[in-house]
Amino acid sequence: MIRKKLFAALTGTFLLSNSFAQQVQHVIIVTIDGFRPDFYLQSSWQTPNLKRLMKQGVYAMGVNSVLPSVTYPSHTTIVTGVQPAEHGVYYNGRYDATGNKSNEIYWNDTSIHVPTLWSTLHQQGKKVASLIWPVSADAPVDYNIPDIGNMGEDVRNTFSKPAGFIDEVKKNVFNDTAAIDWGRDPNVARIAAYIIAKDKPTLMTIHLLSVDHAEHTQGRSGPMVEECIASADSAVGIIQEALVKNGIADNTLLIVTGDHGFKNVTTTVKPNVWLAKAGLQNNIKKGDWKARFFSSGGADFLYIKDRNDAATTKQVNDLLKALPDSVTKYFEIIDRKQLDAIGGNPEVAFVLSGKNGAAFSNTATGEAIEAGKGGTHGYFPNSKEIQTGFIAYGAGVKNNGTVINEMNLRDIAPLVAHVLGISFPSAKGKIPASILAK
Repeated sequence: MIRKKLFAALTGTFLLSNSFAQQVQHVIIVTIDGFRPDFYLQSSWQTPNLKRLMKQGVYAMGVNSVLPSVTYPSHTTIVTGVQPAEHGVYYNGRYDATGNKSNEIYWNDTSIHVPTLWSTLHQQGKKVASLIWPVSADAPVDYNIPDIGNMGEDVRNTFSKPAGFIDEVKKNVFNDTAAIDWGRDPNVARIAAYIIAKDKPTLMTIHLLSVDHAEHTQGRSGPMVEECIASADSAVGIIQEALVKNGIADNTLLIVTGDHGFKNVTTTVKPNVWLAKAGLQNNIKKGDWKARFFSSGGADFLYIKDRNDAATTKQVNDLLKALPDSVTKYFEIIDRKQLDAIGGNPEVAFVLSGKNGAAFSNTATGEAIEAGKGGTHGYFPNSKEIQTGFIAYGAGVKNNGTVINEMNLRDIAPLVAHVLGISFPSAKGKIPASILAK
Protein backbone atom coordinates (compact mmCIF):
# COMPACT_ATOMS: atom_id res chain seq x y z
CA MET A 1 0.00 0.00 0.00
CA ILE A 2 2.84 2.41 0.86
CA ARG A 3 4.50 1.73 -2.51
CA LYS A 4 1.21 2.36 -4.33
CA LYS A 5 0.74 5.68 -2.52
CA LEU A 6 4.30 6.72 -3.31
CA PHE A 7 3.82 5.76 -6.96
CA ALA A 8 0.65 7.86 -7.12
CA ALA A 9 2.32 10.79 -5.40
CA LEU A 10 5.25 10.72 -7.79
CA THR A 11 2.94 10.47 -10.78
CA GLY A 12 0.85 13.41 -9.65
CA THR A 13 3.84 15.56 -8.76
CA PHE A 14 5.60 14.92 -12.03
CA LEU A 15 2.48 15.53 -14.09
CA LEU A 16 1.91 18.80 -12.27
CA SER A 17 5.51 19.93 -12.56
CA ASN A 18 5.72 19.13 -16.25
CA SER A 19 2.47 20.89 -17.12
CA PHE A 20 4.42 24.13 -17.46
CA ALA A 21 7.36 24.89 -19.72
CA GLN A 22 10.19 25.17 -17.21
CA GLN A 23 13.74 26.38 -17.60
CA VAL A 24 16.06 23.42 -17.26
CA GLN A 25 18.52 23.87 -14.42
CA HIS A 26 19.46 20.21 -13.85
CA VAL A 27 19.98 17.17 -16.06
CA ILE A 28 20.24 13.62 -14.74
CA ILE A 29 21.49 10.98 -17.21
CA VAL A 30 20.93 7.42 -16.05
CA THR A 31 22.37 4.62 -18.18
CA ILE A 32 21.24 1.05 -17.72
CA ASP A 33 24.03 -1.15 -19.08
CA GLY A 34 22.52 -3.48 -21.68
CA PHE A 35 19.31 -1.41 -21.82
CA ARG A 36 16.90 -2.45 -24.58
CA PRO A 37 13.76 -0.69 -25.87
CA ASP A 38 11.63 -3.76 -25.24
CA PHE A 39 12.19 -3.27 -21.51
CA TYR A 40 9.71 -0.38 -21.66
CA LEU A 41 7.85 -1.19 -24.88
CA GLN A 42 6.73 -4.68 -23.89
CA SER A 43 4.23 -5.30 -21.07
CA SER A 44 5.96 -8.49 -19.92
CA TRP A 45 8.84 -6.62 -18.24
CA GLN A 46 8.26 -5.31 -14.69
CA THR A 47 9.32 -1.72 -15.29
CA PRO A 48 6.52 0.57 -14.00
CA ASN A 49 8.75 3.63 -13.57
CA LEU A 50 10.17 3.42 -17.08
CA LYS A 51 6.75 2.87 -18.62
CA ARG A 52 5.29 5.82 -16.76
CA LEU A 53 8.14 8.06 -17.92
CA MET A 54 7.75 7.03 -21.56
CA LYS A 55 4.03 7.82 -21.48
CA GLN A 56 4.59 11.22 -19.86
CA GLY A 57 7.73 12.24 -21.74
CA VAL A 58 9.44 11.22 -24.99
CA TYR A 59 10.91 7.87 -25.92
CA ALA A 60 12.76 6.12 -28.74
CA MET A 61 11.87 2.94 -30.53
CA GLY A 62 15.61 2.35 -30.90
CA VAL A 63 18.96 4.07 -30.41
CA ASN A 64 21.95 3.18 -32.56
CA SER A 65 25.12 2.42 -30.62
CA VAL A 66 28.74 2.74 -31.79
CA LEU A 67 31.29 0.22 -33.04
CA PRO A 68 32.10 -1.77 -31.05
CA SER A 69 28.75 -1.59 -29.30
CA VAL A 70 30.29 -1.99 -25.84
CA THR A 71 30.15 -0.05 -22.61
CA TYR A 72 33.14 2.29 -22.54
CA PRO A 73 33.09 3.66 -26.11
CA SER A 74 29.30 4.05 -25.90
CA HIS A 75 29.35 5.94 -22.62
CA THR A 76 32.09 8.21 -23.90
CA THR A 77 29.95 9.02 -26.96
CA ILE A 78 27.06 9.93 -24.64
CA VAL A 79 29.11 12.61 -22.82
CA THR A 80 30.97 13.89 -25.91
CA GLY A 81 28.51 13.68 -28.79
CA VAL A 82 31.11 12.14 -31.12
CA GLN A 83 32.02 8.66 -32.35
CA PRO A 84 35.02 6.59 -31.12
CA ALA A 85 37.28 7.69 -33.99
CA GLU A 86 37.12 11.21 -32.52
CA HIS A 87 36.91 10.64 -28.78
CA GLY A 88 39.63 7.96 -28.78
CA VAL A 89 38.05 5.27 -26.58
CA TYR A 90 37.99 2.31 -28.95
CA TYR A 91 37.11 -0.60 -26.63
CA ASN A 92 36.55 -1.40 -22.97
CA GLY A 93 40.05 -2.89 -22.65
CA ARG A 94 43.01 -1.39 -24.47
CA TYR A 95 44.63 -3.13 -27.42
CA ASP A 96 48.28 -3.98 -26.74
CA ALA A 97 50.38 -4.81 -29.79
CA THR A 98 52.95 -6.74 -27.71
CA GLY A 99 50.45 -8.99 -25.99
CA ASN A 100 52.34 -8.49 -22.73
CA LYS A 101 49.62 -6.45 -21.03
CA SER A 102 46.10 -7.66 -20.42
CA ASN A 103 42.90 -6.31 -18.91
CA GLU A 104 44.03 -2.67 -19.04
CA ILE A 105 40.82 -0.69 -19.45
CA TYR A 106 40.13 2.84 -20.60
CA TRP A 107 39.34 4.16 -17.15
CA ASN A 108 40.91 7.63 -16.90
CA ASP A 109 39.31 10.81 -18.24
CA THR A 110 42.59 11.71 -20.00
CA SER A 111 41.79 8.92 -22.48
CA ILE A 112 39.09 11.17 -23.96
CA HIS A 113 40.44 13.41 -26.74
CA VAL A 114 37.56 15.88 -27.03
CA PRO A 115 35.54 18.10 -24.66
CA THR A 116 32.94 16.43 -22.44
CA LEU A 117 29.74 17.74 -20.94
CA TRP A 118 31.53 17.41 -17.59
CA SER A 119 34.46 19.64 -18.58
CA THR A 120 32.31 22.25 -20.32
CA LEU A 121 29.97 22.69 -17.36
CA HIS A 122 32.74 22.54 -14.79
CA GLN A 123 34.61 25.33 -16.58
CA GLN A 124 31.50 27.45 -16.14
CA GLY A 125 31.48 26.85 -12.40
CA LYS A 126 28.52 24.47 -12.46
CA LYS A 127 28.22 21.54 -10.06
CA VAL A 128 28.78 18.20 -11.77
CA ALA A 129 28.57 14.66 -10.39
CA SER A 130 29.23 11.18 -11.79
CA LEU A 131 28.64 7.70 -10.40
CA ILE A 132 30.21 4.46 -11.73
CA TRP A 133 30.57 6.08 -15.17
CA PRO A 134 33.17 4.54 -17.49
CA VAL A 135 36.30 6.53 -18.38
CA SER A 136 35.65 9.03 -15.59
CA ALA A 137 38.57 8.73 -13.15
CA ASP A 138 40.05 12.21 -12.63
CA ALA A 139 37.18 13.75 -14.60
CA PRO A 140 36.56 17.45 -13.88
CA VAL A 141 33.57 16.88 -11.60
CA ASP A 142 32.73 17.75 -8.01
CA TYR A 143 31.41 14.34 -6.96
CA ASN A 144 32.82 11.21 -8.51
CA ILE A 145 32.85 7.49 -7.83
CA PRO A 146 34.37 6.14 -11.04
CA ASP A 147 34.03 2.83 -12.83
CA ILE A 148 37.50 1.33 -12.50
CA GLY A 149 36.74 -2.20 -13.71
CA ASN A 150 38.34 -4.89 -11.58
CA MET A 151 41.24 -2.79 -10.27
CA GLY A 152 39.99 -2.91 -6.70
CA GLU A 153 38.36 -0.70 -4.10
CA ASP A 154 41.63 0.99 -3.15
CA VAL A 155 41.82 2.45 -6.64
CA ARG A 156 38.17 3.47 -6.57
CA ASN A 157 38.66 5.17 -3.19
CA THR A 158 41.77 7.00 -4.44
CA PHE A 159 40.00 8.45 -7.48
CA SER A 160 36.70 9.30 -5.83
CA LYS A 161 35.83 12.95 -5.18
CA PRO A 162 35.78 14.71 -2.85
CA ALA A 163 38.46 12.95 -0.84
CA GLY A 164 36.90 10.41 1.51
CA PHE A 165 33.55 10.52 -0.29
CA ILE A 166 33.04 6.76 -0.33
CA ASP A 167 33.58 6.63 3.45
CA GLU A 168 31.08 9.47 3.76
CA VAL A 169 28.35 7.61 1.89
CA LYS A 170 29.13 4.35 3.71
CA LYS A 171 28.38 6.20 6.92
CA ASN A 172 25.53 8.49 5.90
CA VAL A 173 23.73 6.42 3.26
CA PHE A 174 24.43 2.83 4.30
CA ASN A 175 24.62 3.02 8.10
CA ASP A 176 28.37 2.43 8.42
CA THR A 177 28.48 -0.55 6.08
CA ALA A 178 31.89 -2.12 5.53
CA ALA A 179 31.48 -2.42 1.75
CA ILE A 180 29.09 -1.23 -0.97
CA ASP A 181 27.81 -3.67 -3.57
CA TRP A 182 28.15 -1.58 -6.74
CA GLY A 183 26.32 -4.20 -8.77
CA ARG A 184 23.08 -3.55 -6.88
CA ASP A 185 21.53 -0.67 -8.80
CA PRO A 186 19.43 0.75 -5.93
CA ASN A 187 22.68 1.27 -3.98
CA VAL A 188 24.01 3.57 -6.71
CA ALA A 189 20.64 5.33 -6.86
CA ARG A 190 20.71 5.98 -3.11
CA ILE A 191 24.10 7.66 -3.46
CA ALA A 192 22.69 9.75 -6.30
CA ALA A 193 19.79 10.75 -4.07
CA TYR A 194 22.25 11.73 -1.34
CA ILE A 195 24.16 14.00 -3.76
CA ILE A 196 20.92 15.54 -5.04
CA ALA A 197 19.87 16.38 -1.49
CA LYS A 198 23.30 17.71 -0.60
CA ASP A 199 24.20 19.85 -3.62
CA LYS A 200 21.63 19.65 -6.47
CA PRO A 201 24.21 19.35 -9.28
CA THR A 202 23.59 20.85 -12.70
CA LEU A 203 24.56 17.54 -14.33
CA MET A 204 24.78 14.04 -12.92
CA THR A 205 25.75 10.98 -14.93
CA ILE A 206 24.84 7.62 -13.37
CA HIS A 207 25.72 4.14 -14.65
CA LEU A 208 23.75 1.08 -13.49
CA LEU A 209 25.49 -2.28 -13.97
CA SER A 210 23.31 -5.25 -13.14
CA VAL A 211 21.30 -5.83 -16.33
CA ASP A 212 24.43 -6.26 -18.47
CA HIS A 213 25.78 -8.96 -16.16
CA ALA A 214 22.47 -10.84 -16.26
CA GLU A 215 22.29 -10.74 -20.05
CA HIS A 216 25.86 -11.96 -20.43
CA THR A 217 24.92 -14.87 -18.20
CA GLN A 218 21.47 -15.78 -19.54
CA GLY A 219 21.13 -14.01 -22.87
CA ARG A 220 18.26 -11.69 -23.73
CA SER A 221 15.78 -13.31 -21.34
CA GLY A 222 15.63 -15.32 -18.15
CA PRO A 223 14.76 -14.91 -14.46
CA MET A 224 18.04 -13.15 -13.70
CA VAL A 225 17.43 -10.61 -16.49
CA GLU A 226 13.88 -10.04 -15.21
CA GLU A 227 15.12 -9.46 -11.68
CA CYS A 228 17.87 -7.07 -12.73
CA ILE A 229 15.78 -4.87 -15.03
CA ALA A 230 13.18 -4.62 -12.25
CA SER A 231 15.99 -3.57 -9.89
CA ALA A 232 17.21 -0.94 -12.36
CA ASP A 233 13.65 0.34 -12.69
CA SER A 234 13.41 0.69 -8.91
CA ALA A 235 16.71 2.63 -8.96
CA VAL A 236 15.16 5.10 -11.42
CA GLY A 237 12.25 5.43 -8.99
CA ILE A 238 14.63 6.29 -6.14
CA ILE A 239 16.21 9.04 -8.22
CA GLN A 240 12.79 10.43 -9.20
CA GLU A 241 11.74 10.50 -5.57
CA ALA A 242 14.89 12.45 -4.66
CA LEU A 243 14.09 15.09 -7.30
CA VAL A 244 10.61 15.55 -5.84
CA LYS A 245 11.70 15.59 -2.20
CA ASN A 246 14.37 18.19 -2.88
CA GLY A 247 12.15 20.53 -4.86
CA ILE A 248 13.89 20.37 -8.24
CA ALA A 249 11.58 18.06 -10.19
CA ASP A 250 9.99 20.94 -12.08
CA ASN A 251 13.28 22.18 -13.54
CA THR A 252 15.06 18.86 -14.10
CA LEU A 253 15.36 16.82 -17.28
CA LEU A 254 15.71 13.12 -16.47
CA ILE A 255 17.16 10.95 -19.24
CA VAL A 256 17.23 7.15 -19.02
CA THR A 257 19.24 5.51 -21.75
CA GLY A 258 21.82 2.78 -22.32
CA ASP A 259 24.90 1.79 -24.23
CA HIS A 260 23.94 -1.23 -26.34
CA GLY A 261 21.47 -4.03 -26.75
CA PHE A 262 22.22 -7.75 -26.61
CA LYS A 263 22.26 -10.84 -28.81
CA ASN A 264 22.10 -14.48 -27.75
CA VAL A 265 25.30 -16.45 -28.34
CA THR A 266 25.43 -20.06 -29.53
CA THR A 267 28.83 -20.13 -31.26
CA THR A 268 32.33 -18.86 -30.49
CA VAL A 269 34.61 -18.00 -33.44
CA LYS A 270 38.40 -17.72 -33.04
CA PRO A 271 39.84 -16.09 -36.20
CA ASN A 272 43.36 -15.96 -34.74
CA VAL A 273 43.45 -19.74 -35.16
CA TRP A 274 43.29 -19.21 -38.95
CA LEU A 275 45.98 -16.52 -38.84
CA ALA A 276 48.31 -18.69 -36.78
CA LYS A 277 47.90 -21.61 -39.21
CA ALA A 278 48.67 -19.25 -42.10
CA GLY A 279 51.99 -18.24 -40.49
CA LEU A 280 50.85 -14.69 -39.80
CA GLN A 281 51.04 -14.98 -36.04
CA ASN A 282 53.99 -16.95 -34.71
CA ASN A 283 54.88 -15.26 -31.40
CA ILE A 284 53.06 -12.03 -30.58
CA LYS A 285 54.93 -11.38 -27.34
CA LYS A 286 58.25 -11.50 -29.22
CA GLY A 287 56.90 -9.35 -32.02
CA ASP A 288 56.85 -12.16 -34.56
CA TRP A 289 53.52 -11.54 -36.22
CA LYS A 290 51.97 -9.77 -39.20
CA ALA A 291 48.25 -9.81 -38.45
CA ARG A 292 46.17 -10.15 -35.32
CA PHE A 293 42.47 -10.04 -34.50
CA PHE A 294 41.43 -8.25 -31.32
CA SER A 295 38.04 -9.33 -30.00
CA SER A 296 35.38 -7.09 -28.50
CA GLY A 297 32.53 -9.53 -27.96
CA GLY A 298 30.45 -9.52 -31.13
CA ALA A 299 33.12 -7.80 -33.23
CA ASP A 300 36.73 -8.67 -34.08
CA PHE A 301 39.20 -5.97 -35.16
CA LEU A 302 42.07 -6.78 -37.55
CA TYR A 303 45.40 -5.17 -36.72
CA ILE A 304 48.22 -5.31 -39.26
CA LYS A 305 51.65 -4.88 -37.65
CA ASP A 306 52.83 -2.71 -40.53
CA ARG A 307 49.77 -0.63 -41.35
CA ASN A 308 51.14 -0.02 -44.85
CA ASP A 309 51.34 -3.75 -45.52
CA ALA A 310 48.51 -4.02 -48.03
CA ALA A 311 49.62 -7.49 -49.07
CA THR A 312 48.97 -8.94 -45.61
CA THR A 313 45.59 -7.25 -45.41
CA LYS A 314 44.66 -8.82 -48.74
CA GLN A 315 45.99 -12.20 -47.60
CA VAL A 316 43.73 -12.16 -44.53
CA ASN A 317 40.75 -11.01 -46.56
CA ASP A 318 41.30 -13.74 -49.13
CA LEU A 319 41.75 -16.33 -46.38
CA LEU A 320 38.40 -15.42 -44.83
CA LYS A 321 36.54 -15.39 -48.12
CA ALA A 322 37.93 -18.84 -48.99
CA LEU A 323 36.38 -20.42 -45.88
CA PRO A 324 33.36 -22.68 -46.45
CA ASP A 325 29.82 -21.32 -46.18
CA SER A 326 29.38 -23.30 -42.98
CA VAL A 327 31.96 -20.94 -41.42
CA THR A 328 31.43 -17.63 -43.23
CA LYS A 329 27.78 -17.66 -42.14
CA TYR A 330 29.06 -16.61 -38.71
CA PHE A 331 30.50 -13.23 -39.71
CA GLU A 332 30.36 -10.31 -42.08
CA ILE A 333 33.35 -8.16 -43.05
CA ILE A 334 33.05 -4.45 -42.22
CA ASP A 335 35.50 -2.72 -44.54
CA ARG A 336 37.43 0.48 -44.00
CA LYS A 337 34.88 2.58 -45.88
CA GLN A 338 32.09 1.37 -43.59
CA LEU A 339 34.27 1.98 -40.54
CA ASP A 340 35.01 5.53 -41.60
CA ALA A 341 31.32 6.19 -42.16
CA ILE A 342 30.44 5.11 -38.62
CA GLY A 343 33.44 6.72 -36.91
CA GLY A 344 35.10 3.40 -36.07
CA ASN A 345 38.63 2.72 -34.88
CA PRO A 346 41.03 4.31 -37.45
CA GLU A 347 43.89 1.95 -36.55
CA VAL A 348 42.47 -1.30 -37.95
CA ALA A 349 42.27 -2.72 -41.49
CA PHE A 350 38.74 -4.09 -41.19
CA VAL A 351 36.35 -5.67 -38.68
CA LEU A 352 34.38 -8.88 -38.43
CA SER A 353 30.88 -8.60 -37.00
CA GLY A 354 29.21 -11.77 -35.76
CA LYS A 355 26.10 -13.29 -37.30
CA ASN A 356 23.81 -16.21 -36.57
CA GLY A 357 24.56 -16.38 -32.85
CA ALA A 358 28.34 -15.94 -33.14
CA ALA A 359 30.72 -14.02 -30.89
CA PHE A 360 34.53 -13.89 -30.98
CA SER A 361 37.50 -14.93 -28.88
CA ASN A 362 41.15 -13.78 -29.02
CA THR A 363 42.45 -17.32 -28.54
CA ALA A 364 44.76 -18.66 -31.29
CA THR A 365 44.69 -22.31 -30.24
CA GLY A 366 42.19 -25.15 -30.48
CA GLU A 367 39.30 -25.31 -32.91
CA ALA A 368 38.35 -22.11 -34.71
CA ILE A 369 34.60 -22.78 -34.25
CA GLU A 370 33.28 -23.87 -30.86
CA ALA A 371 30.01 -23.82 -28.96
CA GLY A 372 29.06 -20.63 -27.13
CA LYS A 373 26.42 -19.60 -24.61
CA GLY A 374 24.86 -16.63 -22.85
CA GLY A 375 24.67 -13.28 -24.55
CA THR A 376 26.95 -10.50 -25.73
CA HIS A 377 27.21 -7.23 -27.64
CA GLY A 378 29.91 -5.35 -29.56
CA TYR A 379 28.39 -6.04 -32.99
CA PHE A 380 28.21 -3.57 -35.85
CA PRO A 381 25.21 -1.43 -34.79
CA ASN A 382 22.92 -2.18 -37.71
CA SER A 383 20.35 -4.45 -36.07
CA LYS A 384 17.37 -3.91 -33.80
CA GLU A 385 18.70 -6.38 -31.24
CA ILE A 386 21.83 -4.31 -30.62
CA GLN A 387 19.96 -0.99 -30.32
CA THR A 388 19.62 0.56 -26.88
CA GLY A 389 16.77 2.61 -25.43
CA PHE A 390 16.06 6.26 -24.60
CA ILE A 391 13.47 7.99 -22.44
CA ALA A 392 13.49 11.69 -21.56
CA TYR A 393 11.09 13.22 -19.06
CA GLY A 394 10.69 16.56 -17.36
CA ALA A 395 11.66 20.12 -18.12
CA GLY A 396 12.70 20.96 -21.64
CA VAL A 397 10.95 18.15 -23.53
CA LYS A 398 7.37 17.34 -24.49
CA ASN A 399 5.21 15.55 -21.94
CA ASN A 400 2.83 13.65 -24.21
CA GLY A 401 4.53 10.35 -25.03
CA THR A 402 6.21 11.66 -28.19
CA VAL A 403 7.86 8.84 -30.13
CA ILE A 404 11.32 9.03 -31.71
CA ASN A 405 11.52 6.34 -34.36
CA GLU A 406 15.33 6.15 -34.32
CA MET A 407 18.23 8.18 -32.98
CA ASN A 408 21.94 7.81 -32.21
CA LEU A 409 23.87 7.83 -28.95
CA ARG A 410 25.80 10.89 -30.15
CA ASP A 411 22.49 12.83 -30.19
CA ILE A 412 22.21 12.89 -26.39
CA ALA A 413 25.01 15.37 -25.67
CA PRO A 414 23.61 18.09 -28.00
CA LEU A 415 20.21 17.69 -26.33
CA VAL A 416 21.73 18.15 -22.88
CA ALA A 417 23.78 21.17 -24.01
CA HIS A 418 20.72 22.76 -25.61
CA VAL A 419 18.39 22.47 -22.65
CA LEU A 420 21.08 23.72 -20.26
CA GLY A 421 21.85 26.64 -22.57
CA ILE A 422 25.55 25.92 -23.03
CA SER A 423 27.69 26.00 -26.15
CA PHE A 424 29.03 22.57 -27.08
CA PRO A 425 30.14 22.88 -30.71
CA SER A 426 32.38 19.80 -30.74
CA ALA A 427 29.37 17.44 -30.58
CA LYS A 428 28.37 15.96 -33.93
CA GLY A 429 24.97 14.55 -33.02
CA LYS A 430 21.60 16.13 -33.72
CA ILE A 431 18.66 16.70 -31.39
CA PRO A 432 15.78 14.44 -32.47
CA ALA A 433 13.12 16.48 -34.23
CA SER A 434 9.99 17.68 -32.41
CA ILE A 435 10.86 16.52 -28.89
CA LEU A 436 11.62 19.89 -27.31
CA ALA A 437 8.98 21.69 -25.24
CA LYS A 438 7.84 25.00 -26.65
